[in-house]
Amino acid sequence: MKVLAFAASSSRQSINKQLASYAASLLEGAQVEVLDLNDFEMPIYSADRENENGIPAQAQAFYSKIGEADAIIISFAEHNGSYTAAYKNIFDWTSRISQKVYQDKPMVLLATSPGPGGAQSVLNSANGSAPFFAMDVKGSLSVPSFYDVFDADKGELTDEELKQQLKESVFSLQS
Repeated sequence: MKVLAFAASSSRQSINKQLASYAASLLEGAQVEVLDLNDFEMPIYSADRENENGIPAQAQAFYSKIGEADAIIISFAEHNGSYTAAYKNIFDWTSRISQKVYQDKPMVLLATSPGPGGAQSVLNSANGSAPFFAMDVKGSLSVPSFYDVFDADKGELTDEELKQQLKESVFSLQS
């Protein structure tokens, strides 16, 4: 199984990237590719730019990566209660190729933050819009208070209840 994992964040120190990578590592025998959204940076989407220059190669490459995967794990960072600008821009450009950005791939949607909210607002938005963008959501989990429940040195969740919930979500990709 080819699994594509990424954080919906451009932070090089992204806790969401740590969570997505950890989640993907739970799938034994899977071929995992962890994307960095910085590799898909493009000008801010506008219809004028699209009309003048077409769709950037980075959007095409992102769409192709999704198409090549058997399953996808995304962990959403939350900026002011919503998607990060980096993710939203890549998503907006890619949606111009096809509204079905996620191509009916089985997915697990995650979110985390340092605070007790666990980026639940952005996760709710992603889950709510999933059907419109061909996300086959198999599982979803918000991880609150990341630094209290994740051991960065070991690269794993330390909270047993959250760990079990994450495993159940991720293992649903194999069925």
